[in-house]
Amino acid sequence: MIRIPTAILEGKKIPRVIFSLQPSTPLDHQKLTSFMTTIYGMGIGCLDLPSLKHVESFRDLKRLTNDETLIGVCHLEAETGVSFLGKPLHQFEPKIFSTIKKNLLLPDGIRSLYRVPSSSEVFTQKEIDRITFDPLRFDKALALFNPEESPFLFLGERYGDWLLALARIDLLKEMIQRVREKGFIPIFSGQWATFVLPKAKPLDVAAYAIPINKRWSFFDLTHACDIIKKFDRPVISLNPLADGKLLRKSEEAFSFLFDELKIHSAIAGISSEKEARMMIEVLRKFPSLISHRKA
Repeated sequence: MIRIPTAILEGKKIPRVIFSLQPSTPLDHQKLTSFMTTIYGMGIGCLDLPSLKHVESFRDLKRLTNDETLIGVCHLEAETGVSFLGKPLHQFEPKIFSTIKKNLLLPDGIRSLYRVPSSSEVFTQKEIDRITFDPLRFDKALALFNPEESPFLFLGERYGDWLLALARIDLLKEMIQRVREKGFIPIFSGQWATFVLPKAKPLDVAAYAIPINKRWSFFDLTHACDIIKKFDRPVISLNPLADGKLLRKSEEAFSFLFDELKIHSAIAGISSEKEARMMIEVLRKFPSLISHRKA
């Protein structure tokens, strides 16, 4: 059993390291629930819930344990809250990306980050202005979660990046307000660290989650580290072990994040019970995970 140190976000405790169950091969509902049960038995009381499949298994775990302190961290793509001329924005992904690439003069390599097919079409400024908040679709997606079981809600993902790049931060603000009205504590989640942290700073969120680890960050690790060190809001590391490449160097990886960058928390992916036990042994070497600078 292990007791992972916690920090405070808006008066609510959150572990400094949260486990995200990412099995190497897809598990059915029963096996995923069993995996969660095993991790819970190791003393882990907070789990990352990146998909509805994870949410369903987590709810089974809650029923099995009847543990009121057990919480999850859910994710909501910002795309669920926006539309263009009454149509979901994902129907226009290639056009959106081509617009951003043209307006910001992005390098060709950025396409691999978002995995979007190319398009010769771009949005005009008038069309960008016609992208609107879609409260009905957003509320429907938000209703799938419960603030009692998941007080923290990650909002954004790649569409968070894209809305910022289109200068439509106003749409994110509307979604965040809705999230707060429903009783959740919002955390902005982005992928392009060096771009979104400065752009997203005005958002009324508790923290900012971005991919950052000792090996890389999108797109310039040195630049991203400099921004994080100067950023006066809580930062959460996504993918702290670089897709498992740093798993056997976890102590060094966490030391980099908590000691050098002084991040608030990290969400670490594990694919098996063996990896979970390995991670727990590493975390025992960080009894306080080094006092974080932001709260």
